[in-house]
Amino acid sequence: MKYDLKSLMQNEEFVCPSCGRTHKGLLKDCFIGEGVMAKVPELVKKYGGKKPFVLCDTLTYEAAGEWVCRLLDEAEIPYALHVIQRIKPSPDEKIVGEAVMYCPPDCDLVIAVGGGVINDTGKILAAAKNVPQIIVATAPSMDGFASASSSMERSGLKVSLNSKCPDAVIGEAEILANAPVHMIRSGIGDMLAKYVSIAEWQIANLVVGDFYCETVAQIVNNALDQCVKAAPGAVAGDKEAVCTVMEGLVLSGLAMNYAEISRPASGMEHYISHIIDMRSLEFGTPADFHGIQCGIASLMTIRAYEQLMQQRPEPTAAREFAASFDLEGWYGYLREKLGHGAEAIIAGDLKEQKYDSAKHAVRLANIVTNWGNIQRICSKMPRSADLARFMKEIGHPTTGEEIGLAEEDMAEAFFMAKDIRDKYVLGRLLWDLGKL
Repeated sequence: MKYDLKSLMQNEEFVCPSCGRTHKGLLKDCFIGEGVMAKVPELVKKYGGKKPFVLCDTLTYEAAGEWVCRLLDEAEIPYALHVIQRIKPSPDEKIVGEAVMYCPPDCDLVIAVGGGVINDTGKILAAAKNVPQIIVATAPSMDGFASASSSMERSGLKVSLNSKCPDAVIGEAEILANAPVHMIRSGIGDMLAKYVSIAEWQIANLVVGDFYCETVAQIVNNALDQCVKAAPGAVAGDKEAVCTVMEGLVLSGLAMNYAEISRPASGMEHYISHIIDMRSLEFGTPADFHGIQCGIASLMTIRAYEQLMQQRPEPTAAREFAASFDLEGWYGYLREKLGHGAEAIIAGDLKEQKYDSAKHAVRLANIVTNWGNIQRICSKMPRSADLARFMKEIGHPTTGEEIGLAEEDMAEAFFMAKDIRDKYVLGRLLWDLGKL
């Protein structure tokens, strides 16, 4: 079986030759290319939509929402429209509540027109109403188009909520190629994160026993390769290259569905981005598109792995560090740096007990035993110098300073990223070794 989008879409589910599980893709239709917008009315009818709810913001309405409404009018399909009157709305309780309040009770299908925030909101709304959903992408800006989760800010904490995989994704070449180039770079940055996420997924399998699937990892790696090859053309506005990037982003979302976890697509680099978003929400500090932040954080993380791989575990020093760790002082640090969003993190830690000495001892023993394997895994990531060169060639920022964040801000985000969720990432590996 081939692990490209066309082949995977033809096999809605399959028994995995690597892990033995039955992987389900969930996404039923995906059309990327020139002229695919014409399929909107056809898909609405296919999924039983009698009165769809069209959700967009002011920018995405101009980019594609007006086109969607025109197609529905021409097909004589009644619909309700809500345009969020905010530029770059935040993915939080407010936008979800707004979508719920403006969606009429008789609407039986959601059409989300936009990028990450609109799509994630549409997924939550469709899940709450238990209705089908169609996504019309306005930019290849992130990898969540085909995933069954939504990245949102809840009580100040960045969380991944189970929502609904869309039934169909539409990526019109003309719309995607005309997206702001910074948003195209964001999608590429979100894909660069996979260099880290796949490596950390393997490391987590060795250290804490996380489920790992080589087939899913290969799907992500194939998607990453095609995005990197297409990136120069995509940022230059080439339609075919932009569509290739879009396909890679959809593949990444499918991989998360197959694994039923976000591990194949996100790791330490995503959590650094989440910390940046949380601080921006709380204190008004600068923040950029999620994918841009992930690209910069991927470079940071790979550099840190390079430094770590030049060292060896020192179990005695690691145990002494863990024994002397001031947990209450750490919680105070989180409250100072994150504000009220820290409370959800602390509550999660108290439940997970990842700083428990017995759990640390088991992890440390596994790290020491598998150090050679961990080194081999990390050796497959690109060299940071090569990655930085590629990012600069396509105009992707490589430092926090380029998006308004000082070196100290990035260092603090790196320092706190390990506690966003109970996922084994570089920050936790460094803490376990007493080297954070």
